[in-house]
Amino acid sequence: MNDRFLQLNDVAEILNISSSQTYALVRSGELPAIKIGGRGQWRVERAELEGYIQRAYEQTRAFVAANPMTRGESIPED
Repeated sequence: MNDRFLQLNDVAEILNISSSQTYALVRSGELPAIKIGGRGQWRVERAELEGYIQRAYEQTRAFVAANPMTRGESIPED
């Protein structure tokens, strides 16, 4: 799968989230995408997805640094 552009369901699969969550990321502008064609199909450029993932890592690192685990704190389950 070396396509430059991904469909939203492909992005959802890569991120292991629902299609509606992916659509919400696109509509909020958090995940840049383009709308193409007569039916307005959303597409996410692979490079934009990688950038989103890197930003998520940076935000997570900042969160962890600002909120260290305390003794006895349990790890939440997914």
